[in-house]
Amino acid sequence: MSGIALAPPAIRVRGIEKSFGSLDVLRGVDLDVAAGSVVALLGSNGAGKTTLVRILSTLLRSDAGVASVAGFDVVEESARVRESISLTGQFAAVDERLSGRENLQLIARLRHVPHPSAVADELLARFSLGDAGGRMAATYSGGMRRRLDIAMSLIGSPPIVFLDEPTTGLDPQARIEVWQTIRALAAGGTTVLLTTQHLEEAEQLADRIAILHRGTIIQEGTLAELQRLLPPATVEYVERRPSLEDVFLTLVGDDDASATASEEPR
Repeated sequence: MSGIALAPPAIRVRGIEKSFGSLDVLRGVDLDVAAGSVVALLGSNGAGKTTLVRILSTLLRSDAGVASVAGFDVVEESARVRESISLTGQFAAVDERLSGRENLQLIARLRHVPHPSAVADELLARFSLGDAGGRMAATYSGGMRRRLDIAMSLIGSPPIVFLDEPTTGLDPQARIEVWQTIRALAAGGTTVLLTTQHLEEAEQLADRIAILHRGTIIQEGTLAELQRLLPPATVEYVERRPSLEDVFLTLVGDDDASATASEEPR
């Protein structure tokens, strides 16, 4: 028997149930998210993804089951949970009447983080928004607003981040920018629980994928493990044509996110 103790999961869910009237949304969800990993919760509209995130972020109480985040019970220790997480919803929650820098400074002050101006400047640089920091958020493109929203959620360095369908409503270029941001979070050791209904997004970003269907996790594993559930692929020789993504990236170039700072508002 090995003497090495396994690290507890950053997020642990057991038997979570939630109904709204006669509608059973969650029907006994079990899920573990390892610290420092990216887990994609994949499901169609109405599968219960947002409901589960709201329970884990203490915004909603489950009807049954238990869950812990960062080792804290989401009901009994909700204040400690909120200190350990950040939540980014489906739509960017920025104040369009403030500049990017002012949005960041405001959140830093609300969270009692020292030196809010320095924190804002560091995050603007980290998310390639330095040149746009003095502009009103209303002038930002969709991708810039989403990057600003994620930057705001990282103030205070929460170890766990919930991203609820973070690319909803974004164009292809903005979506790629957000993907790059999520990869950078994971590389820095942040635990990310990502909800999405886009197969490609889960495939691109997740260490593990959990498929939520009709209120339960019907399968969970790495991409390779899930692929092995299907019969082996047959080998055929075909001419490969460029994908739409290949065409798009060739046409627009491989500029980094900083190039979007000069975009006109959409």
